[in-house]
Amino acid sequence: MSDGTPICSAKGCRVAAVWVLAWNNPKIHTPERRKTWLACEEHREHLSQFLGVRGMLKDVVTLTEWEASAGQGRG
Repeated sequence: MSDGTPICSAKGCRVAAVWVLAWNNPKIHTPERRKTWLACEEHREHLSQFLGVRGMLKDVVTLTEWEASAGQGRG
């Protein structure tokens, strides 16, 4: 999608994202740092599990929720 629509971070997926997976690698990031992956409905669970088993998943929220909170200082 070249129209600026956020797309899923899963390898090879080109579907519009609806979820934000906030994560942090404690081996290299400060505790408050948040990196993000985007996920479509189909890949949310898979990507969450990938990060979760590594102890890196911090939060899963809708893209709409994430964007709204970014205007309030998150991001």
